[in-house]
Amino acid sequence: MSEEMSPIELKVARQIEYYFGDHNLPRDKFLKEQLQLDDGWVPLVTMLKFNRLKSITSNIIISALQKSKSGLLEISEDKTKIRRSLEKPLPEINDEYKDALKHKSVYMKGFPLGTTLDEIQEWLNTKGNVENIQMRKDMERQFKGSVFICFDTEESSKQFLERSDIKTFKDNELLVLTREAYHAKKAEERKQHKAETKAKVKQDKEQQEKHVEKKDMDQLLEEHAGALLMFSGELEDVSREDFHEVFSGHGRIKWVDFTRGAKEGTLLFDGNAKEAFEKAKEANDGELKVKNNVVTWKFLEGEEEKEVLKKIIEAQQETLSRSKGRGGRGKFGGRGGRGGRRGRGGRDQGKTQYQGKKTKFDSDDEEAPAAQKRELEEADGPAAKVAKTENGS
Repeated sequence: MSEEMSPIELKVARQIEYYFGDHNLPRDKFLKEQLQLDDGWVPLVTMLKFNRLKSITSNIIISALQKSKSGLLEISEDKTKIRRSLEKPLPEINDEYKDALKHKSVYMKGFPLGTTLDEIQEWLNTKGNVENIQMRKDMERQFKGSVFICFDTEESSKQFLERSDIKTFKDNELLVLTREAYHAKKAEERKQHKAETKAKVKQDKEQQEKHVEKKDMDQLLEEHAGALLMFSGELEDVSREDFHEVFSGHGRIKWVDFTRGAKEGTLLFDGNAKEAFEKAKEANDGELKVKNNVVTWKFLEGEEEKEVLKKIIEAQQETLSRSKGRGGRGKFGGRGGRGGRRGRGGRDQGKTQYQGKKTKFDSDDEEAPAAQKRELEEADGPAAKVAKTENGS
């Protein structure tokens, strides 16, 4: 850039050259569409709609680009349009190009959360030839205090890392790494977090199993008194998840004893089944259906409840014993296995069977630890109706 450029001209030239540069243009759908309309030319009136150019005039853009020494942009003869120079085509986005970007980029962390892009750009003005600043954002689009800075060459990035004046920003200590070192560091952190999470899950599971194994059948029956709700009907298109949806917000289902295609099953609630049923029924205008299927509901009490619940517990414990024999571990109220098939072994087809049904326990309702979200690294949104990202975001 020429030394004759004023601060505003420097800022404008840098911003427009970012829009048409290697980092932004390949992923800028709006701008690429504009380039197709007039042999690569974009009217200045269109550029003035962009967020970071709203407050300037066409004359400032022309003046800034005329003084710029990058040679990236051309100005039309009537000075109403600009385009990327035909002598500087976009690079091919291949593995070689991506590898080159990685080796000329630097990661920095520790900027105050209220820091603006302009402040970072100004701080970097005399510290190297910067191509792009990528302000990293969280899921709420808020600045995370870290950036990726891409220099024009790998040598420039190495020289930057050797500087003594990049360790602090406004009295804030900065972590400075090559981008390659940053990704290696994050990979190691994810590996360690995964190992710690796995160890904790295993420990919690073993502790819970030891606790449950101490309970005898009478304790289990007492704990689950009033928690059973039987159902029957034409349920060919119904899955276990549909019952969770029906009672969502009304009662927590601990176990769904049901096989897809069957006409009956049992729900085991973590609490009073009748209360959950009445709440769900009231929320559905007095008629509780499952996926528009009419269902007959039945509460179990007394000895009938104990017998059914006992069969459920025994069937699950039998499944867990087989699982342990194969090296697994389990507990009542945990993830159930598959018992014997429904209707086999000469049993009465009209009698309610429980071992023949697939089971679903507490752990089935819990979501697995979510994979770490890919951190957003795009720019602040552009002006309305202009799908743009701003320089450095």
